[in-house]
Amino acid sequence: MSLAYKMIESPVGKLKLVASDQGLVAILWDNDRPHRGVPLSDLGANDKHPILVDTERQLREYFAGKRKTFSVSLDMRGTRFQKDVWKALLAIPFGETRSYGQLAKELGKPNATRAVGAANGKNPLSIIVPCHRVIGSTGKLTGFGGGLEAKAHLLNLENTDGKLFT
Repeated sequence: MSLAYKMIESPVGKLKLVASDQGLVAILWDNDRPHRGVPLSDLGANDKHPILVDTERQLREYFAGKRKTFSVSLDMRGTRFQKDVWKALLAIPFGETRSYGQLAKELGKPNATRAVGAANGKNPLSIIVPCHRVIGSTGKLTGFGGGLEAKAHLLNLENTDGKLFT
């Protein structure tokens, strides 16, 4: 099965949107590690792919402060545990954060903090599957595929309580 991609500009840099006919497969950063856990072979540019067009529209609304949730179809590709972590990320409300430990407890695996962190780091659907909402237990920003500056930008965009992330 071939995958379509489209490049877009955003306030956090260039993003490469990747989709199958079933849904969005990845949002990759300009400086992303190649194949961050998701095999993406057989890619072809397609600026008119309906899922990519819809994803771009929803991302633009998000960056403009007009969208708090996404409704684009997702085609999550990963292990069962990774998908469980990514689904837990989808449950973190807009404007809120969780620590890796909190996420592990929510998944019923309180001793799996590192595994949760590893799965979070392999999330190929950044922004829409909001891995940026996961921070260190001390409240500090930790690793992020798009870089800590992009993570801070996303968290500040979603900020509802006046706290600024740097």
